[in-house]
Amino acid sequence: MNATIGENIRKFRELRGYSQDYMAHKMSLTQSAYAKIEKENTKLTVERLQLISEILEVDIANLISAGKQNIFNQYNNQTALGYIENYTQQENQVLKDKLIEQYEARLKEKEDELQKLKATLKR
Repeated sequence: MNATIGENIRKFRELRGYSQDYMAHKMSLTQSAYAKIEKENTKLTVERLQLISEILEVDIANLISAGKQNIFNQYNNQTALGYIENYTQQENQVLKDKLIEQYEARLKEKEDELQKLKATLKR
Protein backbone atom coordinates (compact mmCIF):
# COMPACT_ATOMS: atom_id res chain seq x y z
CA MET A 1 0.00 0.00 0.00
CA ASN A 2 1.43 3.35 -1.02
CA ALA A 3 1.38 6.28 1.36
CA THR A 4 -0.14 9.62 0.46
CA ILE A 5 1.99 12.51 -0.78
CA GLY A 6 1.68 14.24 2.59
CA GLU A 7 2.86 11.11 4.42
CA ASN A 8 5.78 10.72 2.02
CA ILE A 9 6.81 14.34 2.53
CA ARG A 10 6.69 13.85 6.29
CA LYS A 11 8.74 10.63 6.14
CA PHE A 12 11.44 12.16 3.93
CA ARG A 13 11.51 15.28 6.15
CA GLU A 14 11.94 13.15 9.26
CA LEU A 15 14.69 11.06 7.62
CA ARG A 16 16.52 14.29 6.89
CA GLY A 17 16.09 15.34 10.51
CA TYR A 18 14.23 18.49 9.52
CA SER A 19 11.47 19.99 11.64
CA GLN A 20 8.25 21.40 10.30
CA ASP A 21 9.53 24.80 11.44
CA TYR A 22 12.66 24.39 9.31
CA MET A 23 10.64 23.40 6.25
CA ALA A 24 8.20 26.26 6.81
CA HIS A 25 11.09 28.73 7.08
CA LYS A 26 12.70 27.44 3.86
CA MET A 27 9.36 27.74 2.09
CA SER A 28 8.49 31.16 3.58
CA LEU A 29 5.40 29.72 5.27
CA THR A 30 4.17 29.52 8.83
CA GLN A 31 4.63 26.21 10.60
CA SER A 32 0.87 25.67 10.67
CA ALA A 33 0.61 26.34 6.92
CA TYR A 34 3.37 23.81 6.30
CA ALA A 35 1.69 21.27 8.62
CA LYS A 36 -1.43 21.52 6.46
CA ILE A 37 0.64 20.38 3.47
CA GLU A 38 1.72 17.21 5.27
CA LYS A 39 -1.83 16.61 6.53
CA GLU A 40 -3.14 17.33 3.02
CA ASN A 41 -5.52 19.97 4.38
CA THR A 42 -4.40 22.42 1.72
CA LYS A 43 -3.93 22.19 -2.02
CA LEU A 44 -0.33 21.39 -2.95
CA THR A 45 0.81 23.31 -6.01
CA VAL A 46 3.40 22.02 -8.44
CA GLU A 47 5.69 24.90 -7.44
CA ARG A 48 5.47 23.98 -3.76
CA LEU A 49 6.02 20.31 -4.52
CA GLN A 50 9.12 21.27 -6.53
CA LEU A 51 10.41 23.41 -3.66
CA ILE A 52 9.83 20.62 -1.15
CA SER A 53 11.67 18.16 -3.39
CA GLU A 54 14.62 20.57 -3.64
CA ILE A 55 14.77 21.17 0.11
CA LEU A 56 14.57 17.43 0.85
CA GLU A 57 16.82 16.57 -2.13
CA VAL A 58 14.32 13.96 -3.31
CA ASP A 59 12.87 13.46 -6.78
CA ILE A 60 9.27 14.57 -7.10
CA ALA A 61 8.41 11.08 -8.32
CA ASN A 62 9.53 9.67 -4.98
CA LEU A 63 7.38 12.16 -3.10
CA ILE A 64 4.36 11.21 -5.17
CA SER A 65 4.65 7.45 -5.22
CA ALA A 66 7.17 6.28 -2.64
CA GLY A 67 6.31 3.24 -0.58
CA LYS A 68 8.16 2.31 2.60
CA GLN A 69 10.85 0.37 0.73
CA ASN A 70 11.44 3.22 -1.74
CA ILE A 71 11.83 5.74 1.09
CA PHE A 72 14.29 3.42 2.84
CA ASN A 73 16.27 2.89 -0.39
CA GLN A 74 16.29 6.62 -1.20
CA TYR A 75 17.58 7.46 2.27
CA ASN A 76 20.28 4.79 2.11
CA ASN A 77 21.33 5.88 -1.37
CA GLN A 78 21.69 9.48 -0.22
CA THR A 79 23.68 8.41 2.82
CA ALA A 80 25.91 6.12 0.73
CA LEU A 81 26.58 8.87 -1.79
CA GLY A 82 27.88 11.17 0.93
CA TYR A 83 25.18 13.80 0.97
CA ILE A 84 26.08 16.65 3.27
CA GLU A 85 23.54 19.39 3.93
CA ASN A 86 25.96 22.17 3.09
CA TYR A 87 26.71 20.90 -0.41
CA THR A 88 24.85 22.47 -3.28
CA GLN A 89 22.87 20.30 -5.67
CA GLN A 90 25.58 20.85 -8.27
CA GLU A 91 28.29 19.66 -5.84
CA ASN A 92 26.14 16.64 -4.98
CA GLN A 93 25.81 15.83 -8.68
CA VAL A 94 29.59 16.02 -9.10
CA LEU A 95 30.01 13.64 -6.14
CA LYS A 96 27.45 11.23 -7.59
CA ASP A 97 29.13 11.35 -11.01
CA LYS A 98 32.55 10.63 -9.46
CA LEU A 99 31.14 7.76 -7.43
CA ILE A 100 29.51 6.26 -10.51
CA GLU A 101 32.73 6.69 -12.48
CA GLN A 102 34.75 4.93 -9.75
CA TYR A 103 32.17 2.16 -9.50
CA GLU A 104 32.20 1.57 -13.26
CA ALA A 105 36.02 1.52 -13.30
CA ARG A 106 36.04 -1.02 -10.49
CA LEU A 107 33.50 -3.17 -12.35
CA LYS A 108 35.69 -3.09 -15.47
CA GLU A 109 38.72 -4.15 -13.41
CA LYS A 110 36.77 -7.07 -11.98
CA GLU A 111 35.47 -8.05 -15.43
CA ASP A 112 39.02 -8.00 -16.83
CA GLU A 113 40.24 -10.09 -13.89
CA LEU A 114 37.40 -12.56 -14.44
CA GLN A 115 38.26 -12.89 -18.14
CA LYS A 116 41.92 -13.60 -17.27
CA LEU A 117 40.88 -16.28 -14.79
CA LYS A 118 38.57 -17.88 -17.36
CA ALA A 119 41.40 -17.90 -19.90
CA THR A 120 43.71 -19.53 -17.35
CA LEU A 121 41.15 -22.24 -16.64
CA LYS A 122 40.76 -23.07 -20.34
CA ARG A 123 44.47 -23.83 -20.69
